Amino acid sequence: MLMILVAVMLGGCAVGPDYRRPLLATPAQWSRAGVATPAPPVLPRWWTRLRDPTLDRLVVEAVDGNLDVATASARVREARASYRQAVGALLPTIANTESARLAKGTGVASAAPGRPNLGGPSSVVGSDGTSGLYQAGFDASWELDLFGANRRAVEAAAYGIDASDENLRAVLLTLVGDVASSYVEARGYQARIALARRTATSQDETTKITRNRLAAGTGSAVDLATATGQAAATRAAIPTLETAYAQTVHRLSVLTGRPPSALSALLARPKPIPAPKLPVPAGIPADVLLTRPDVRLAERRYAQSTARIGQAEAALYPSVSLAGNIATSGTKLGDLGRNSSISWSLGPTLTVPIFNGGKLRAAVEIAEAQRDQQFLAYQASVLTALKDVEDALVSLSNEHSRSRILATSTTAYRQAASLSQSLYRSGSSSFLDVLTAERSLYSAEDALLQSRVKIVSDYIALNKALGGGWDGEVDALTPEVIDVDTGPHPAGPITHRRAAL
Repeated sequence: MLMILVAVMLGGCAVGPDYRRPLLATPAQWSRAGVATPAPPVLPRWWTRLRDPTLDRLVVEAVDGNLDVATASARVREARASYRQAVGALLPTIANTESARLAKGTGVASAAPGRPNLGGPSSVVGSDGTSGLYQAGFDASWELDLFGANRRAVEAAAYGIDASDENLRAVLLTLVGDVASSYVEARGYQARIALARRTATSQDETTKITRNRLAAGTGSAVDLATATGQAAATRAAIPTLETAYAQTVHRLSVLTGRPPSALSALLARPKPIPAPKLPVPAGIPADVLLTRPDVRLAERRYAQSTARIGQAEAALYPSVSLAGNIATSGTKLGDLGRNSSISWSLGPTLTVPIFNGGKLRAAVEIAEAQRDQQFLAYQASVLTALKDVEDALVSLSNEHSRSRILATSTTAYRQAASLSQSLYRSGSSSFLDVLTAERSLYSAEDALLQSRVKIVSDYIALNKALGGGWDGEVDALTPEVIDVDTGPHPAGPITHRRAAL
C-alpha cells in the first residue's frame, strides 16, 4: 500500500526540461524598407490580386488533386493516430479471456493458456473418457507514470500533430507558388512566341522589299541574303520557345494531379502576362516567425525533441505497474457464477534500473543532441526565411526599375525601326540601318516580356517568402485508399478515392 501511495503522490511528477518557445532576435525592419510598405503583409489568397480567373481555378484544382498535398495530409492523419496511441499508454489495459476445453485421457483439465490454475475445480470425466472445463476472466494492467515518461510521450505526440499541420501548410505554400510561377511562365512563353512570329513576318516583308529592289537593280544580293537569313534566324527561335511552353504546361498539369497534357486545351488561347500591384506590404521581419510554415514546423520539431528528453530520462528512474486478474472456472457453464469458483489476484510490480552499461544515460544524451540539432535547424530556418524575403524585395525592386528602362528602350527602337523602314522604302537609308533596327527592336521587346515575367515571379517569391499560401479548407481526414469489407471475409478488392489516370 505504501508503494501505491507514493505512486499516487508522484502522479504529477515529470522529469526532463519543460519546453519554452525560444526568443530569437530579428532586425527591426527590412534593409530595403523603401521597397515595400511597412504595413502587415496581406497574405490570404494573394494570387487573386493578379486578377486572372484561370490562375485562380488552377490553384483550387491543384490543392484538390496534388499528390504532395495528399501525402502531407496522410502524415497529418498519422500524427493524430500517434497522439491517440500515446494517450492510450496513460490508461489501464483490460483484456477478457474465455475458454471451453474438452480432453480425453486426462483426469483434470488444465488452466487456460497463459493463466495459472488458482484452485479451479477438477473436470468431471464422462463415460467415454472425456473431461471438460470452462473458464472466464479479466486481466488488467496499468503502468503508473511516476516520472512522466508517458506524459512526455503524449506531449511529443501533440507537438507532432502541430508539426504535421505546419508541414501540410508548407506543402500548400510551395504548391500555390509553383502553380502561379508555372502559369505565369506559360503566359510569358506564349507572348514571346507571338512576338517571334510577328517579328519574322515583319522581316519577311523586309525580305520581299529587298528582293523587289534587287529585281529593279537598286538592291544587292548581299542585302537579300542577309534579310532572308535574319527572318530564318528569328523563326528558328520559335520551336525552342514552343518546347519550353509545352514543358511548362506539362509541369503545371502534374502539379494539379493530372496527366501532362491535361491543361493543353485550357491554356491554348493566349492571355496577357498577369501584372501585380506594387509595392507589396512586407510588414516587419519578426512577422516571418508567425507566418512562415517552415519556420513554425522547425519550432514544433524543436519542441517535440525537447519533450523526448524527458521521455528518455524517465527510464533512469524506477517504474511501477499494477496488475490484476479475476477468473472463474467450472466443469459446467452454470458453475462459473458460483463464489467458490471465483479467484482473483492484485498487486504492484516495481522495476528499478540498477545496471545497464550506461545505455539509458546514453539514450538521454542522444535525445539532448537531437534537441540541439532541432534548435539549430530552427535558427537556420529563421535566417533562411529572412534571407528569402530580403532577396525577393531586392529582386522585385531592381527588376521593376529594369522593366521601366526596357520599356523606354523598346519604344525608342520601335520608332527607329519604323523610321528606317520608311527611309529604306524611299531609298534614303541603307539596308544595314533596317537590319540593325529590326534586330534591336526584337531583342528589346523579348527582353521586356521576360522582365514582365520576372516581376511576377519575384512578386510570387515575395509572397511565398512572407508565408503566403493556401488558407482554405483541406480534407486531411479522408484516407486515399478506402478499404472495404474489413471484417472477417473472403479476400476482396480495395477501392481508391482517386480515379485512375
